[in-house]
Amino acid sequence: MTSALLPAFAKGFVLSAGLIIAIGAQNMFVLRQGLKREHVWPIVLFCAAADAFLIVAGVSGLGSALAVVPGLSLALGLGGAAFLAWYGVSALLRAASPSVLVVEQQAAISLGAALAGTAAFTFLNPHVYIDTVMLMGAVGASLPPADRPLFIAGGVSASVIWFTSLGFGARFLAPLFSRPAAWRILDLAIGVMMLALSASLLRGALAS
Repeated sequence: MTSALLPAFAKGFVLSAGLIIAIGAQNMFVLRQGLKREHVWPIVLFCAAADAFLIVAGVSGLGSALAVVPGLSLALGLGGAAFLAWYGVSALLRAASPSVLVVEQQAAISLGAALAGTAAFTFLNPHVYIDTVMLMGAVGASLPPADRPLFIAGGVSASVIWFTSLGFGARFLAPLFSRPAAWRILDLAIGVMMLALSASLLRGALAS
């Protein structure tokens, strides 16, 4: 029986890893907080817990229910686009202000603000519902009931490993980011990417 369950764990792990290991808004936020070494553990735990909740909800049938809710895709798309646009502009403003680029000089944010930002990047992104809830939910729900807990465990394990590596691995880049120019480049990249994602979400929401 153990050998029959291992593929379910591996399937959940590989699928979850493939969906979350990509350059996205949430990952960039975790990376930036990791570079600042600010509230890293709470952010990592929040991201992993959110993924666990969404995976369990998807496998339990929430994905099928969300697919038929009228107006949900539009609301999520517009809300996500607005939030990403605001964060993108903020990143570009940081890049234009050399005096705040060095990590020690950057204003610290509170734990509440850090978790609120993490929650926004997580739950205002329509793709999290398409990928984590609907896609992983459909795959997990198609497995025999006995295999589903291992599928969920595999998906959650991938999330925990990824966000822990991203949040705490960022500190190895600290020598590079001790120079203002590196922060300028990072914030420019974040700003451009967030605005591009915002435009993409807006187009998708209005086209649906």
